[in-house]
Amino acid sequence: MTSPPKAYENIPFLNSDPCRPVRLQLEYLHPETTMEEQGIKSTIVLFGSARIPSPEIAADCANEKLAGLVPYYEEARKLAGIVSTTCQTNHECEYVIITGGGGGIMEAGNRGAEEIGCKSISLNITLPHEQEPNPYVTPELTFEFRYFHMRKMHFLSRAKAVCIFPGGFGTFDELFEALTLIQTGKIDPMPVILFGSEHWKRLVDWDYLAECGLISPKDLDLLTFCDTAEDAWKAITNYYA
Repeated sequence: MTSPPKAYENIPFLNSDPCRPVRLQLEYLHPETTMEEQGIKSTIVLFGSARIPSPEIAADCANEKLAGLVPYYEEARKLAGIVSTTCQTNHECEYVIITGGGGGIMEAGNRGAEEIGCKSISLNITLPHEQEPNPYVTPELTFEFRYFHMRKMHFLSRAKAVCIFPGGFGTFDELFEALTLIQTGKIDPMPVILFGSEHWKRLVDWDYLAECGLISPKDLDLLTFCDTAEDAWKAITNYYA
């Protein structure tokens, strides 16, 4: 007689609806435990579109406007290099770059760290059509999530700054969740840096929100607009000076 499978080895059971609380706990514990073991003390979050092409493939992009966003890829890559070079010395793991692990801006962030021999964190998400981990992720710090809200929690749990590059619905979701949590005091204040002053001011009329009384005028101080990696790094270091 074949022995029945142990509960923790029974994959169909673990994927069943009654085991949702167990899966949620695992999605909290696995990244948290691993980051503690790896000595990750703090992070710099890079959010942005998976669709922005790298310079190597920009020429093949059919959408000219999308291809024109390549400089943002390069600035994300540069920022990751600056942050990692400065903070991952003598085995210290402060300000480790953390991305969603996919292509575009996420790839640029992991790439910038990898190119100088530094680690970075990747929080991937299981989706029907995208996304696969990019080739620059640090394998031991790459995690796959089933639940968006658990992934978001890990993005911000060690964050010291959030850098937002141009992106679509997902990027907007991540931006406004971070702003809401800071505004309501659910997480500590930190720099929220919008890369591309003209881009973001065209997308959202921030002053109009304050004029209408929908946000407080002081809420505008939560935002920092930058156009270069150097300016972003200066904003972060000045904030914590």
